[in-house]
Amino acid sequence: MAHWIALQPELADARSGGAQLTDPAQALGWWALRYTPKVARCNDVLLLEVAASARLWGGLTALLEHVFTSKKPVALMNYAQAATSFIATARLSVAPAKPHSVVLEVPAEALPLHTLAAAQPHLETFARLGVVTWGQLRALPRAGLSRRFGAGLLSALDQAYGVGPDIYPWLTLPEVFDMALEMPSQVDSAPALLFAARRLLAQLKVWLQLRHLGVLGLELIWQMDERRHTAHQGALPLRTAQPTQDLNHLQRLLSEHLAHVCLPAPVHTLRLRTLETQVLGSQSGSLVWDTHREGDDLAQMLERLSARLGHDRVLQLQPRMDHRPEQMQEWLSATQSVAVDAMNTRARGQKYLKNKKLPMYASPSWAQGTAPTWLLAEPLKLAVVQQHPHYHGPLTLLTGPQRLEAGWWGGGELALRDYFVARGSLAVLLWIFRERLAQPGKACPDRVDSGNALPDAQWYLHGLFA
Repeated sequence: MAHWIALQPELADARSGGAQLTDPAQALGWWALRYTPKVARCNDVLLLEVAASARLWGGLTALLEHVFTSKKPVALMNYAQAATSFIATARLSVAPAKPHSVVLEVPAEALPLHTLAAAQPHLETFARLGVVTWGQLRALPRAGLSRRFGAGLLSALDQAYGVGPDIYPWLTLPEVFDMALEMPSQVDSAPALLFAARRLLAQLKVWLQLRHLGVLGLELIWQMDERRHTAHQGALPLRTAQPTQDLNHLQRLLSEHLAHVCLPAPVHTLRLRTLETQVLGSQSGSLVWDTHREGDDLAQMLERLSARLGHDRVLQLQPRMDHRPEQMQEWLSATQSVAVDAMNTRARGQKYLKNKKLPMYASPSWAQGTAPTWLLAEPLKLAVVQQHPHYHGPLTLLTGPQRLEAGWWGGGELALRDYFVARGSLAVLLWIFRERLAQPGKACPDRVDSGNALPDAQWYLHGLFA
C-alpha cells in the first residue's frame, strides 16, 4: 500500500539570518531523494512516496521519524501524510500557516472541495448544488458528472481515493550543479561571503553524494550593486587536485582564496556551480579495525598552502620521462604536480585495463641506487692529462661505463655519454661522464674500455656522492 508525504518549504529560512535560496523547493527535493527515489514536485509542494523504502529504514514508523525530525536544508511550513498524494496535498492546503506544524489527519470525505484542483473551475456550480466536500462530490452519480463536467474530474477523483494510479514526473538531479542564494543584506567584504557560501556548499555535497561524484573544479560567482561600480559580477574559480566530497576542505580552501579578494561593490547574490567532476571509486571496508588518520592528507595541505602563499611559492619535484639526468625532473607548483600525478595514475589504470600484459617501465641503472646525492645544475668540464680526467688531482675510475643515448627525439639536445663512478685524491666519490663524440660529426668506436680513455674525449663532472 502506498504512503505519501507532502512537504512545503517556508518562504524564508530564519536559520540563515534571512539568506534565501532562489529555489528552496529544489534544495528540499534533493534532500528528500535520500529517503526515496519517488519524489515529485507540484509547484512549491513536494510529494514523497515512501512505502517502497520503508524496509530499508526499519519500517514506516522509523522512516517517518527520520523525515520529520532530521535536519533539512530549508525550514518547513508544515507537512502532511496520507495514502494518496491528492489527500496529502489537500490536508497540507487546509493546514494553518505555522512553521513546523503537523497537519491533523482530516478524513478525505470532509476535505473542502476547493482542495481538489480538477474541481476548482466548477466551484460555483457545485456550491449551488450544495456540494462543498469530497464526500458529497463522490456521492453524485458518476455518469452525470462525466457528461456535465468531463472525464477529467472523475479521473482526478479516482486518483484522490486511490482507485486510479498516481502518475508524476519524478524529480531527477541536473547534470551540472548550479544554485543561487540571495543575501539578506549587501556584503562589502569578500571573507564575509563565506558565511552564506556554506549553504551552497552544503547543497553541493548533497548533489555530489546523490550522483556519486567528486568535484575537481567549481566557481563562486557574486552579483554586485551596479549603482556602486561599473562591474556587476565577479567570480572565483577553485580547483582541487583530487576529486573530493569533503565539505570542510572546500570551506577552508574557499576561505583562503576569499582572503585575497577585494570587492569593488557590495554583493547581493551568490551563485555556485561546478566546472569539473569525476566519478568516485568505491572503497572496500576492512575486516580488522582501521586506525583513523587525523588531519588533512598531503594534497589538501598543499592546496591550502598554495592558496595562502601563492601557487608560485609552493613547488614540488615532478619526474619526467627522460633518461638524461638533468632532464629527469622539473619544478612545478605543488597543486599542478599533484594534479599531474592523479592524471597519470588514471591514465595508467585505463591502459592497464585495456592491456593487462603491459610491460613495466625500466628505469636506468643509476636511478636504482647509483645516482649521486648532489647533481650539479650544469656539468663541469674536467681537465684531461695524458687522456685521464683530473679534479684536484687524477681520478681513479671505480665502476662503469653506464652508457646513455637520449635526446634524439623532438629536436632535443643529443646526449651520447658513458658514466663512471670515480674516486678523487680527497677520497670523494664523483659521478663523471665522457662524451662519445671525439669530434663534431665523428663517432667513437662502439667498444669502450674503462681503463683507457679515447683521444680527444671530453670529461665532465655531473654529481657528487655524500
